[in-house]
Amino acid sequence: MIHFVLLISRQGKVRLTKWYSTYSKKERTKCDNDILRKVIRELSGVILTRGPKLCNFVEWRGLKVVYKRYASLYFCMCIDPDGNELEILEIIHHYVEVLDRYFGSVCELDLIYNFHKAYYILDEILISGEFQEPSKRSIVRSVAAQDSLVETAKEQTGSISNILAQAAK
Repeated sequence: MIHFVLLISRQGKVRLTKWYSTYSKKERTKCDNDILRKVIRELSGVILTRGPKLCNFVEWRGLKVVYKRYASLYFCMCIDPDGNELEILEIIHHYVEVLDRYFGSVCELDLIYNFHKAYYILDEILISGEFQEPSKRSIVRSVAAQDSLVETAKEQTGSISNILAQAAK
């Protein structure tokens, strides 16, 4: 099972986070944001300081973190200690390929300005921390369908706004 997914820039800025595991009662009594910031700060410090020739697996707090750097982003997934690291590397690569297909040579700015689409694509691939959809074509088709629904809703909202504006005159 995947506990969480992080996308971190080379400067240590978090670009995307998705959490699949819950915290214990002791951890929940503290402020949630402080816990998350501490986890992200600690983990990004470990990953960003590693050399490029070292392996992409890190043991951290009794769990394994699998990461891969693509351009200026580190894609990180935290898994159980007995999880399959190579499978997680494939899931990371699958996610990057789908992002590439959707955005056309994805870059960090695509994820900053279209973070909702990056989350939607991730939700199509992973459900509750488990790999669900291996078909890139199916994922891109689903995201395109969502985009057309959003455009339709925007057009309807715009036309309703125009009608209300004219009625108010």
